[in-house]
Amino acid sequence: MQLDRYDVQILRHLQADGRLTNQELADRIGLSPSPCLRRVRALEEAGVIRGYRALADARALGLNLMALIHISMDQHTPERFEHFEAAINAIPQVLECLLITGQSADYQLKVVVPDMDAYQDLLLNRITRIPGVTGVHSSFVLRRVVDKTTLPL
Repeated sequence: MQLDRYDVQILRHLQADGRLTNQELADRIGLSPSPCLRRVRALEEAGVIRGYRALADARALGLNLMALIHISMDQHTPERFEHFEAAINAIPQVLECLLITGQSADYQLKVVVPDMDAYQDLLLNRITRIPGVTGVHSSFVLRRVVDKTTLPL
């Protein structure tokens, strides 16, 4: 999909505040409501806008510990990766799972838990029990320096 200046403005505003009404959005970008709504729907149908979500604060919810976990697998087969990815996808504490290169690991996970006891339980009773996991290296996040959800446009 080729984006014009109105589409880019729509995306910028909705990334900053997904709760804008169509009227508010139209006013901000200088379009009338009908063409603005058509453009938003076209962006949604094209998959450029994937959805709308509330951003919750992990600490406010008692999830005080964030860790990055590098996972090494025993076999590099599609079946092994599919099984691992399905198992990881079923763990609610996993916020992100990336298949990576350039490291001694195959995956990087971002997880949140209330405390170190919960982390130990997650690691020893869930993650390391997934067939094929042979290595785990954990790093703990001390502070989020950059924490963006908006994509550069």
